[in-house]
Amino acid sequence: MSIDVVTFGCRLNSFESEVIRREAAGAGLDDAIVVNTCAVTNEAVAQARQTIRKLRRDRPGARIVVTGCAAQTQPEMFAAMAEVDRVLGNDDKMRSDAWRATKIAFTGALSLSLAAEEKIAVADIMAVTEMAPHLVAGYQRGLPRVFVQVQNGCDHRCTFCIIPYGRGNSRSVAMGAVVDQVRTLVEAGHAEIVLTGVDLTSYGADLPGAPKLGTLTQQILRHVPDLKRLRISSIDSIEADRDLLDAIASDERLMPHLHLSLQAGDDMILKRMKRRHTRKDAIEFCEQVRRLRPDIAFGADIIAGFPTETEEMFSRSCDLVDECDLTFLHVFPYSPRPGTPAAKMPQVKGDAIRDRARRLREAGHVALKRRLTSEIGGARQVLIESGTQGRTEHFMPVAIAGGVAGEVRALMIAGHDGVRLHV
Repeated sequence: MSIDVVTFGCRLNSFESEVIRREAAGAGLDDAIVVNTCAVTNEAVAQARQTIRKLRRDRPGARIVVTGCAAQTQPEMFAAMAEVDRVLGNDDKMRSDAWRATKIAFTGALSLSLAAEEKIAVADIMAVTEMAPHLVAGYQRGLPRVFVQVQNGCDHRCTFCIIPYGRGNSRSVAMGAVVDQVRTLVEAGHAEIVLTGVDLTSYGADLPGAPKLGTLTQQILRHVPDLKRLRISSIDSIEADRDLLDAIASDERLMPHLHLSLQAGDDMILKRMKRRHTRKDAIEFCEQVRRLRPDIAFGADIIAGFPTETEEMFSRSCDLVDECDLTFLHVFPYSPRPGTPAAKMPQVKGDAIRDRARRLREAGHVALKRRLTSEIGGARQVLIESGTQGRTEHFMPVAIAGGVAGEVRALMIAGHDGVRLHV
């Protein structure tokens, strides 16, 4: 029997799910399902619970282990589910000894009738101060784009966010270890490397000498000359350092696409969110980067319906799509997370939240279509992902017919269908 891992949430969770698969298998766990949860929204937690119930119906004999951010922040809730055999902490899921202990528990006295508290194996995430590098080259073999986790946790306390309590404080992988991982993956034939973390621009603050993300980026580009493409996942623009901007301006191997954690376009809402940037900061950052790399594409996270948000405040978030020339929007309808300050603020009505999220998504569709149209007639370097799709330097999907995964091809853009470019 196999070990199945069901993943919710971010790209980092997807990466960590493969570490889970490797460590659980190495511990000898068998006929088990691991649910790697997300805690960003109430909906994500509800979906995980619904999935767990379905998994038990479909696989009545399998052991079900729940881990991830929601398991870390709400272990008692998952342990109270009759379908769940064990709840494993968010740091514990990355450690081989935790999986060996789980294996021992499953082969010993543990049964489905255990009391809820006996199922919980969740350590204090705030006590975790170091981060071990995890290279999972095996599962990524043959994939054109692979992820390297360089950072975890977050030292900031945005009023809407539960993630620091699920991930702990910020901690980083040493630069040398990151460079070695990237080199190993490039030598294995991977064309594009994506640096990922919870709060990437806080990278290095806990390391000797406190190197910045830009320093790490430049070290990778300098010491792995055969790397074709380097991509950076979501960043906090207010923390972007000079070396990162220099790398964006000077090295074409660093892809011209940044996803920004903006969250809102109104200064009062940003203040109530406890964000560290203003509307002006966001606009000026995008203008600065565009001067350095004129063809850059921006994505952004924006929350619709944050507590106390008026229609006028919301309109400023909508306006930010044009003022920052955003291409890719990740829209979050606000969801109150228990234990966060925002959950105690005056809430916007649910129907208004849903309507604002819909309008933001529509603005995003218009922005994406505008960018797709601007690509027509241009030549792009397309990373072939499969026989039917590739990605440009700007992370724009391209419909193709045939090709070898991992190959980077120069293609002329002939049109689009509103979602993907066509050649």
